[in-house]
Amino acid sequence: MPAAGARCAGLRRRLPVLRWLPRYSLAWLQLDLMAGLTVGLTVVPQALAYAEVAGLPLQYGLYSSFMGCFVYCFLGTAKDVTLGPTAIMSLLVSSYAFHEPVYAILLTFLSGCIQLAMGLLHLGFLLDFISCPVIKGFTSAASITISFNQVKNILGLQGIPRQFFLQVYETLRRIGETRAGDAVLGLACLAVLAGLRAMKSRLPRAACMESLVARLSYLIVWTSATARNALVVLFAGLVAYSFQVMGSQPLTLTGSIPQGLPAFQLPRFSMAVPNGTIPFRSMVEDMGVGLAVVPLMGLLETVAIAKAFASQNDYRIDPNQELLALGFANVLGSFVSSYPITGSFGRTAVNAQSGVCTPAGGLVTGALVLLSLAYLTSLFYYIPKAALAAVIISAVVPMFDAGIFRTLWRVKRLDLVPLCVTFLLCFWEVQYGIVAGVLVSGILLLYSIARPPIKVSEGDVLLVQLGSSLHFPAMECLRDAVCSHALAAASPPRSVVLDCCHISSIDYTVVVGLAELRQELRKHGLSLAFCSLQDPVLKVLLSADLEGFQHFPSWEEAERCGGAEAGGGGTAPFTSTSESLLLPTGLIQ
Repeated sequence: MPAAGARCAGLRRRLPVLRWLPRYSLAWLQLDLMAGLTVGLTVVPQALAYAEVAGLPLQYGLYSSFMGCFVYCFLGTAKDVTLGPTAIMSLLVSSYAFHEPVYAILLTFLSGCIQLAMGLLHLGFLLDFISCPVIKGFTSAASITISFNQVKNILGLQGIPRQFFLQVYETLRRIGETRAGDAVLGLACLAVLAGLRAMKSRLPRAACMESLVARLSYLIVWTSATARNALVVLFAGLVAYSFQVMGSQPLTLTGSIPQGLPAFQLPRFSMAVPNGTIPFRSMVEDMGVGLAVVPLMGLLETVAIAKAFASQNDYRIDPNQELLALGFANVLGSFVSSYPITGSFGRTAVNAQSGVCTPAGGLVTGALVLLSLAYLTSLFYYIPKAALAAVIISAVVPMFDAGIFRTLWRVKRLDLVPLCVTFLLCFWEVQYGIVAGVLVSGILLLYSIARPPIKVSEGDVLLVQLGSSLHFPAMECLRDAVCSHALAAASPPRSVVLDCCHISSIDYTVVVGLAELRQELRKHGLSLAFCSLQDPVLKVLLSADLEGFQHFPSWEEAERCGGAEAGGGGTAPFTSTSESLLLPTGLIQ
């Protein structure tokens, strides 16, 4: 029986749907239906718009919007999270898929496999090495890049290059070619979206005791503001259709989108081109660092969103299970021609505000996307590109965090270095910005490890206090600090005491360095003692068999004993005559 119980617990851990499904109720169903429909009205226009950002035919945005909803319902641990295409992921896909659907679908499959492997091997901790300044620099640069990429659609310009700096130059050079119809509609859509967003943020919640009319008014305004993308796209489509009926079309339209559901098939591992075939190996080489950046950024976005909403709504998530859910969603999504997906902050917020109770709301959202693919794609022909551009700009502008620069200047100016490096290089190439930012953050982290703060108190007994843990790169810094104060002083101390209260672990290199330091001090008639040793550090030092090793329980006792050769605390010192066995050949002169 205990074994069976353990198996059931393991199954519930791997299939989180089994935790809430037995308790599912009619009240939950009503709220999940409402939330799923609301998110569905948001995801359909966004999916079409994000496919444009990814440089893919618009139907691929819809192909990417339903599988994640279904998979996460069974494998996800956060009731609020919705998976699908996002602005950030679409920007990355445009960089690494070269606007080719075959590359994008293969990237989805490989990213999912990498995410699954990371989940199974518990490698989620790697995300911790992407610091907040790097993330903020990337998202802020992405906000500007994506927004400016849509200016050409707002203005109705054709043939604008996708590289950011060329894009800025060509847009400004050809601004005189602006189509008035596209510009007027695009700016009007932007104004309406901004107004509805502001209205929602200032909308007071209707109390249960208020009149029916007040509550209905609140519901209408809230629904309009929440589904603002769908309403704006619908209005713009009606305007475009009206012009089409009248025989004149001043707007640039989306055009035909293939109707029907995508075929369920394996992703293609080669691509036919006019002069031959690009094999799998060459495709992987072409994607290059994207095979690391895309899955890592997808995991980072999903786990960060899940943690944020779990904290806000008072429930717990399993980060490792979230990795598995996202990996499965991408692998299965590649079978239906999806490009890489991740958690969407905007749609997750809509889901939470709609009162969703379980991940089952995703089933409704996914079903709505499938219905759109099956029956509504002919209507998408009349959606103006300027309206989709307005939807994208409205979604990504809040990602730009101007306050982070001022905050870091006030809190820690050194963190501005990885922020600015990431921010600036992302305008050149996204992958260069992210990789450079992570490297700069890593160098700053390694520097703080190699150069820990060291406080030296001089007197008859020289007290050396490390402000952080002691790792092997810091050994040379510690040695220089001790020798410069102990050996170069006008009145040398009788002994040196190393306060180890902040040191939780040490390695072999540190032990060797301490042995060498002790030898150097002994040549000048000084002793080296330790105080406030934590148990793991004491165990390592005792195992190292250091000759004349002495330690004290506290600094006060070390000072009272004056660093005498006897051990502190009433305990005889651990002594050994085999210190030379500890030092590598060539270190003992």
